Amino acid sequence: MAGNIFGKIFSLMTFGESHGEALGGIIDGCPAGILLDFDAIRNEMQRRKPGQSNIVTQRKEEDDVQFLSGIFEGKTTGTPIGFIIPNTNQKSQDYSDIKETYRPSHADYVYDKKYGTRDYRGGGRSSARETASRVVAGAIAKQVIADIKITAYVSAVGEIALNKTYQDLDFSKIESNAVRCPEIEIATMMENHIKEIKKQGDTVGGVITCVIQNVPIGLGEPVFDKLHAELGKAMLSINAVKGFELGSGFEGAKMKGSEHNDLFNEDGTTKTNLSGGIQGGISNGMDIYFKVAFKPVATLIQKQDVLTKDGEIINLQGKGRHDPCVVPRAVPIVEAMAALVMADYYLFQKNR
Repeated sequence: MAGNIFGKIFSLMTFGESHGEALGGIIDGCPAGILLDFDAIRNEMQRRKPGQSNIVTQRKEEDDVQFLSGIFEGKTTGTPIGFIIPNTNQKSQDYSDIKETYRPSHADYVYDKKYGTRDYRGGGRSSARETASRVVAGAIAKQVIADIKITAYVSAVGEIALNKTYQDLDFSKIESNAVRCPEIEIATMMENHIKEIKKQGDTVGGVITCVIQNVPIGLGEPVFDKLHAELGKAMLSINAVKGFELGSGFEGAKMKGSEHNDLFNEDGTTKTNLSGGIQGGISNGMDIYFKVAFKPVATLIQKQDVLTKDGEIINLQGKGRHDPCVVPRAVPIVEAMAALVMADYYLFQKNR
């Protein structure tokens, strides 16, 4: 299986399955001499871990990270950083019913057809649990680019949307509720909606907005390695992501150039930043902001038609512990992938 490595200068290779012994990763290209804040790494893992509230999967995993290499006396050595995250709460028997079936909108079918085999326990490598390794690497990447601030939050759950720009929000409220929406009244509505969807044995999608601030001018290349192209790839590599929108996004397609153009101020900033902080694939020093759309989780705890390996359609009810909505736990994942991209481009620009 190819495609397990992300990044060029600051890179991450992940390994492991949802119901295997452990997940893990190898970070290459991390500069030497960085005094790591392990509490910050632990906090990022706590934000992503399952079982943290009654609106997410109730699988209980502490997600403790064990570092194996690349760190000495609390500092990075410049050599590859190896780490593992043990799996301690697998219930593989919950997946016995789907051993011979393919869940609609899940990777089950294409995985089996591509490789001729699949780990049906939780989806194997296609499980969202793989993202735990990304969060570890992202937490370290954030410390490599300490001056760059990355903040993500839930801006929509189903039809319930936060209709404010990020400039009008108090980011300190993001972690004050289980949904991770900075507007408390809207967060309550979102949480109640997720609870109702969960009672129905159904799932719901949502949107995460991410803002990257204090970005230096000049990150990114103007042709194939555009900064926003890599951010898009990073986000679309996250399980359940179906859309990426930078700056004005699809709304910009409705505008005239005279309305959309980012006019420059004398100090080099722009008046509107509809470009989302990136012009011609290169950061312009303004805030980078984008939205990431997540589809509903494929596994339903209600009956639905599924295809069997024998080509029959049967009615089957899903089992196991699944998120009724992924976006609350995906906030740190979006931040982590953004951090990996920014660290990669920052180090490339610094060393060129």
